[in-house]
Amino acid sequence: MKNYIEERATMIALYIIETGCTVRQAAKKFGVSKSTVHKDCTERLPDINKGLSESVRHVLDINKSERHIRGGMATREKYLQLH
Repeated sequence: MKNYIEERATMIALYIIETGCTVRQAAKKFGVSKSTVHKDCTERLPDINKGLSESVRHVLDINKSERHIRGGMATREKYLQLH
């Protein structure tokens, strides 16, 4: 694996752990796609740093479990602004 990919995966994981941000927010911050962030954190990172991989996985699981709540809030705000 190329060094810049390993460095990117590590930087993205550290950012997600520190901020608790979503995959979408991390992708926007680092200028890559959501699928790249997801692949870096779930497939590449375990080979680079197992402990960091487990920590970022925990944050991603929390974000996934809260996803439906954020979607509902966004829809509510959308319709409140229309009226």
